[in-house]
Amino acid sequence: MRLPLIPHPTTAAVHGLTLEVEARREGRGLSLEYTLGGAVETVRWPQPAARAHTDELWRTTCFEAFARTAGGYVEYNLSPSGAWAAYGFDGYRAGMRNLAVPAPFIVTRTAPGRFVLTVDVQLPDDATGAVGLTAVIERLDGSILYWALTHPSDKPDFHHSDSLALDLT
Repeated sequence: MRLPLIPHPTTAAVHGLTLEVEARREGRGLSLEYTLGGAVETVRWPQPAARAHTDELWRTTCFEAFARTAGGYVEYNLSPSGAWAAYGFDGYRAGMRNLAVPAPFIVTRTAPGRFVLTVDVQLPDDATGAVGLTAVIERLDGSILYWALTHPSDKPDFHHSDSLALDLT
């Protein structure tokens, strides 16, 4: 299923960028393909990095996924650099801890006017099927765009429970 992500209305102007994500769940696996179209040359792309768990990836261009669990939710940060992070939460921004999952293999492809990031992540056993798909896009001018399936708050907040708006049961 391919879905458009929308920028939060309080963030900088989009200037012709579009963002879509294709999401598919198979058992404990979540397959994602983010496609950024338009003026991708105006995006600040992180430098290639080791395929390792790295904190604070969301401070620059980063693609993200959230999944509800029986006891809270999990967050995946997926950088075009190859770095990644996975966290478990007990409740809204509470009880954050590193999530023990296999390192995802992030594949990127570029073409004029197009950037694609493809990745498979492993969901916890107690994932319910409710998913939030998001992205932070930093422009070369330092402005930040916050993209999501939905924005239930007046400020960008991917952790908001209503952001997990996609049912992939």
